[in-house]
Amino acid sequence: MSSQSSIEWTDATWNPVRGCTKISPGCKHCYAETFAERFRGVKGHPYEHGFDLRLVPEKLAEPLRWRTPKMIFVNSMSDLFHDQVPENYIEAVAKVMVAANWHTYQVLTKRSDRLQKLLDSKLSFAANQPHIWWGVSVEDRKYGLPRIQDLQNACAAVRFLSIEPLLEDIGKLNLTGISWAIVGGESGPGARPIQKEWVLSLRDQCRAAKVPFFFKQWGGVHKSLAGRKLEGRTYDEFPPRVHHPVLAVRECLSLAANLVRSVKGTDLVECLA
Repeated sequence: MSSQSSIEWTDATWNPVRGCTKISPGCKHCYAETFAERFRGVKGHPYEHGFDLRLVPEKLAEPLRWRTPKMIFVNSMSDLFHDQVPENYIEAVAKVMVAANWHTYQVLTKRSDRLQKLLDSKLSFAANQPHIWWGVSVEDRKYGLPRIQDLQNACAAVRFLSIEPLLEDIGKLNLTGISWAIVGGESGPGARPIQKEWVLSLRDQCRAAKVPFFFKQWGGVHKSLAGRKLEGRTYDEFPPRVHHPVLAVRECLSLAANLVRSVKGTDLVECLA
């Protein structure tokens, strides 16, 4: 777990899975892939295998060991709902989130069909936990809008949209059941441009629907130069957070040991080796 994150809308990251594969235009300039591939072949490095999909069971229990409440972006370097991640492993990740409930978890996916299926079945025990926020990425009309519908059809206490990188005007949204919207432009080499009118439309729709609005960045090749102000102000709105007491150290250690043991006792670890 990284106890500090440069991502504006979270405090920390937790990656019990590493690596992913591209499925839509929003993946074209994936920052996680670019970072991971720098270290392919570097023996002993966490990304020795580049961006190949891998389970990391030794990372599973980390939130139980982190005593200070944080907002945690789950799998910033992967997608928990990738079709090669076993359902039982996804369930194990969710069990950690339920147990370490003094944190707030932000789970983001482009595999919204699998998200919906599992929230309504094996993950039902975690779906309605208000400290776990379930979100989908929305970059355009063709791929992004169907994800919103999948999310709305899923059983979940808190649903959010990461409308980033915003690649086109996505029009009028149905924000029923949505608790939060993040909007941002693409950054880095080859960044595709964002238009102010697209962002203003989304801000105004969120205001009308009373959905907290977070504007992450304008993006561009040098995102720091463009900044993140929209019409002279910064939008850092969040949904309300719930607060739970931190479990005693002994209880956390016991839970952590049991969770890791339960995963290592299966063939999940070897299936992506």
